[in-house]
Amino acid sequence: MFTQDHSAGRRLAGAAAILAVGGFALSGCFGGAPVVEPSSDAAGFDDLESATVYIKGQGTFIDPGTLDDAEGAWIGSGFLVSEDGLVMTNNHVVTGAGTLNVYIGGDQGQETRATVLGASECLDLAVIQLEGNGFPFLDWHDGDIKTGLDVYSAGYPLGAAEEFTLTRGIVSKDDFPLDTQWASLDHVIEHDARIRGGNSGGPLVDQDGALVGVNYAGDDSLDYNFAIHRDTAEEALPKLAAGESVDSIGINAKAWVSEDGTMAGVWVSSVDAGGAADAVGIEPGDLVFKLAGVSVGTDGTLADYCQVLRTQGSDGTIDLQVYRPSTDELLDGQINGDELVVTASDVFGGGPTDTGGFTTVTDDSGVLSVSAPAEWAQVDGTGFPDDAGNQWLGVSAAPNLQAFWETYEAAGLQLMGVEGAGTSAEDMLATVSQGFDGACSPVETGAPYDDGLYAGVYSEWECGTSTSAIVVSTLDSGGNNVVLILQLLSDYDKQEALPEILATFQANF
Repeated sequence: MFTQDHSAGRRLAGAAAILAVGGFALSGCFGGAPVVEPSSDAAGFDDLESATVYIKGQGTFIDPGTLDDAEGAWIGSGFLVSEDGLVMTNNHVVTGAGTLNVYIGGDQGQETRATVLGASECLDLAVIQLEGNGFPFLDWHDGDIKTGLDVYSAGYPLGAAEEFTLTRGIVSKDDFPLDTQWASLDHVIEHDARIRGGNSGGPLVDQDGALVGVNYAGDDSLDYNFAIHRDTAEEALPKLAAGESVDSIGINAKAWVSEDGTMAGVWVSSVDAGGAADAVGIEPGDLVFKLAGVSVGTDGTLADYCQVLRTQGSDGTIDLQVYRPSTDELLDGQINGDELVVTASDVFGGGPTDTGGFTTVTDDSGVLSVSAPAEWAQVDGTGFPDDAGNQWLGVSAAPNLQAFWETYEAAGLQLMGVEGAGTSAEDMLATVSQGFDGACSPVETGAPYDDGLYAGVYSEWECGTSTSAIVVSTLDSGGNNVVLILQLLSDYDKQEALPEILATFQANF
């Protein structure tokens, strides 16, 4: 299973290393298309940091298989391709963002706002415009990209603007097609210049600092790292900069199949305001069943969806069938044509939450909340005092709470928070982790965690034959301790529940 390397940030920014549990880990007005020609003024390798940008987005998304929207922050990377502030990044880093803030690194160190000019869900590419001029920028690699070429991944994988990171490797596979849940590309590069969460949209460059590709996906467990090929990115740049639709209807899309396999499609996590999807009436949380009469997303990838767009053209009139879980209705319409209308009601009797979805659980005070698998139906929202006299809030959810609390062989979660305790995330992790020490085998200890809203450390253990236990100890912006304890058993827990829980836990002190 592929997942993005960013940071859907809170869409998986700080959680990327943890996601190795689940397998592949994933992150003005213009009259015409700008032409970016190679220039002697382009930044070289020594100026790579100055031409690489850190992107922080905020917005509201509805995650696959859920009914509730979740507001949050996430991170990604990008790179300048012109001196007048054009930046290329990934679609999944910017589409659906209510606000974008971009930090320019190196000697240029400054923060600026950005405007999205164009984006493509199938190519997972986007172009944004920064305010200002005279920026350092990168040129494209000249010549063939061959297996064995020395390459470097640049970006901000740790979630902090000052944490510019550069890793080195070689191209291990130079040009091949790859379909994932959130993209369908004919030209992809595999390399071993390690990327992590937050590297989404960052540049893959040669030893001269010239662009080889755009990083967009990875697998920490197998050390696979993938970049969108230079040729694809370079061809798309002027079209996206001019606001043209390129294999896109303007959504943040992800192929989704319910746990029991009874429902499948392309999930709409967010919608680009003013785009074709918005115009026809598609809403966040919709599931696109059919495009031009073709069932899409059934294989867990965007392959069929993108093939339709490439055949019909993004500007063509395309028949559309959508399921809306929030109202349990089926709707029909046309991209660039007739608006969606309801054609059937009471379709599934409840939607994705009945087929392996999620539900929001809260503590008794309503301060803590997190999206938990619907089958973790036993919930306890009571708090407790600690030895220092601090009153903690807490909410637990599991299929069997007693088994979760008493053993290491049962799935479940516990979210805890305390206001004003003043304990460091590291010290709190050590305290909470005592129960796992000796009973389980450590996999990761005290690794950094930062998802854009909560920052701290986490540890992971293997318990028994199948349980992965994780403790995430963080501080919020007010310095309050927020701790998450997880025990994960099934593949569904590790591949679907884990990213959902990490993307939605919050404490509103």
